[in-house]
Order: sequence, then C-alpha cells, then structure tokens
Amino acid sequence: MSSYNNTARLTEARRVAIFGGTHGNEMSGVTLVNLWMKNSDEIQRKGVEAKPFITNPKAVEKCTRYVDTDLNRAFTPENLSAPGGDELPYEVQRAQEINRVFGPKGSPDAYDVIFDLHNTTSNMGCTLILESSKDHFNLQMMNYIKKAIAPASCLVLLNEHPLLKYSTSRSVAKHPVGLEVGPQPQGVLRSNIFEAMRVILKHALDFIELFNEGMEFPSCTVEVFRVSERIDYPRDANGNIIAMVHPNLQDCDWEPLNPGDPMFQTFDGKTIHYQGSGTVYPTFINEAAYYEKQQAFVTTRRETLVASAIRKA
Repeated sequence: MSSYNNTARLTEARRVAIFGGTHGNEMSGVTLVNLWMKNSDEIQRKGVEAKPFITNPKAVEKCTRYVDTDLNRAFTPENLSAPGGDELPYEVQRAQEINRVFGPKGSPDAYDVIFDLHNTTSNMGCTLILESSKDHFNLQMMNYIKKAIAPASCLVLLNEHPLLKYSTSRSVAKHPVGLEVGPQPQGVLRSNIFEAMRVILKHALDFIELFNEGMEFPSCTVEVFRVSERIDYPRDANGNIIAMVHPNLQDCDWEPLNPGDPMFQTFDGKTIHYQGSGTVYPTFINEAAYYEKQQAFVTTRRETLVASAIRKA
C-alpha cells in the first residue's frame, strides 16, 4: 500500500449516470438503460445514486445514429451556450438539456461519473475509452475492471489528441468513461455483446462502491492505446472512395500494423501498403458510422501509464 503522503485523496463519487442511446441504433446501451429505468436494483450500490438515462430519445425511436447532428460531438462550448431554443438542431438542444441536468460541464456541480454505452461494428471486443491520462480515478477503475474480468480482455483507448479528441456527451462529468463493445451491427442486439457490457458496468459500479467505502487502491500501471492518427479511405479527385479495407487488415483491431503491411485493396485488386514510420495498432477498423466522417480506422500507439494510489478524501 502507498503511504499517506503519495496517495491522491479524491472526493467520493456519489452521483453516477449511465447513458444509453447517445447513438440511437447502438442497441446494447439502449436496451440496458431501458431495462434499468424500469428496475434499477442491479445498478444500485451503497452510497451511490446511479441514474440510467436515454440521451437521444428521438434517435432511439427512429433506430438511427442521430436526427440532425451527432450528439456525441455536440458538447462544445459554442453549442452549450448557443441561443436559439427550438430553432437549434435537435441534438444541440439535447446537449444543452443534458448539460443542465448532469453538469454544468467543468463545474463542481457536475456529476461525478458518467458511463456512456456504445456499440461498434468493428471487431474491437470490450474497450474502455479514457479522455485524460491524468484521471487517476478512471485509471484505477479501468485497472480494477481489467483484473475483474480476466482472462477476458478489456482494452483501454486513450483519446486526448488535441485535433482528434471530440466533445462527448460523457465529457459533462468529472470522470467520463466511454464503453465501446463490438462487433455488433447497427440496430441489432447480440446476447454476447449485451452480457459483456453488463458485466463491465457491474465491476465499474463495484469499484465506485469500494472507493466510497474508504478502500485504498495502490499505485498501478495500465496499458493504454493512445489515439495517434485518423486514416481515411483512398479517394478519387471527386472524393469518391476507390478502395476497401484490405482483407489482411479487416477484423484485426488492436493487432500490429507494420510499415509495408497491406492496408487497402482497390476495386481492381491492387494492394495499398501502410507507409508509416513505425508499428501502430489500428482500431475502429471499417466502422460503419465513420464512413460519413471520412475515417477507415484510427491508428494508436501502445504505452503504459502509471496511476497514483487513491483513496477518498
């Protein structure tokens, strides 16, 4: 155990929200949150107020990612302070409402933790998304979850890239946690993906209860995959896609991609090779929702972070 002097003393995490339906066609989170809104016994923990919440009800009703604009990119300072009321895009109105209920973003009144539940069509397995390498509470939580579900895998994606980071619905909280589980097609519910998400949430809430009860978590190391670069599909002069993810890369999320490895295959069968300067670990490979965002996959670099010992103040 760490001594008192180098243990971070953090305030209790009393108010916790679980968001489903930020994207209305990602069915695991939608279904779990609807289940818990009817009966929340499963997510209640001693000394914790856990609130399940459907973030984008109109998109859920239509079983579409969003209605006007991507809610999970809408929590910018400009959107959250925009005047206009009913004239604003639907998701900007929702962002303002969510910020009022669970924020305000960046304030002492914001919720302690928000879990935002997502599915991906990519072969990513269970992935926890971390927004700051300095968030020792979340690092400790993720370490706890990884150990609790072993030998099953749960990887940590760190996105604090100044140009590639985006304004998520969970970013309203002091400790935002994204959970991405796949592969699962949009609008489809797969039992194995549903159960994997449910188990991770259970262990996350157990961690919060233990922390609030005064347990000290000793310093630890956490392997993360840091977002490095967004890779688009090859395109012609008119912006049309002219190649697909190469079969050697398809479904190989988190596996090393080395300079010279096949990356794309053109429609006439030619191979385009990765030309980077070193080994990277691609993820969100061929994600259906990212065609509109001109993204075939993101590259990451593997590194190890040190989490400080923590206990409640």
